[in-house]
Amino acid sequence: MGLTVTNLACARGGFPLLERVSFSLNAGQALVLRGPNGCGKTTLLRTVAGLQPALAGQVDCPPDSIAYAAHADGLKTTLSVAENLSFWAAVYGTQGIDAALEQMNLRALAPRAAQNLSAGQKRRLGLARLMVTGRPIWVLDEPTVSLDTASVALFGEVVRAHLSGGGMALMATHIDLGLPEAGILDLTTFRAVLPPPGSGHFDEAFL
Repeated sequence: MGLTVTNLACARGGFPLLERVSFSLNAGQALVLRGPNGCGKTTLLRTVAGLQPALAGQVDCPPDSIAYAAHADGLKTTLSVAENLSFWAAVYGTQGIDAALEQMNLRALAPRAAQNLSAGQKRRLGLARLMVTGRPIWVLDEPTVSLDTASVALFGEVVRAHLSGGGMALMATHIDLGLPEAGILDLTTFRAVLPPPGSGHFDEAFL
């Protein structure tokens, strides 16, 4: 079973952004969200991941099937690279971190404390965390921030391997990850129709 989103409406800070968003992802599929800054890409991803409630509509997927990666890397700064991955593997009940270290080019950095990594190295470690969750649906918000060209290519390979293994990916990114088969969803077509000012239907402090 994959991910199905039906007539989803979502808001940020009481301000309606999107409505009637519908799409589905099955094993091996990726979908890239597009649209200008502020159109609701992050809000949609957070809603799909269950981090905030929807205004309307439904998100259907198996329980505990989504791994979410946002702008924060989610690292324990005093732990080493290997300890960070081992921690998350234990949290998710999975085994082994070797593949994540190898595929995200972290093997040589395994004993180094996360606080001593560069921004790009921290980002690679944060993304490697996805690989030890064991979860089939990756929800990614601008995953390549702080990555150089070589690291973007590495992550593209990781996503392709995830899809080849039956995984799924929903992402907001303006970077080409080398996924020609990925679908594109333009969120500008789902912008919410706003009520007139003074109607009391949303918090005008966020306008």
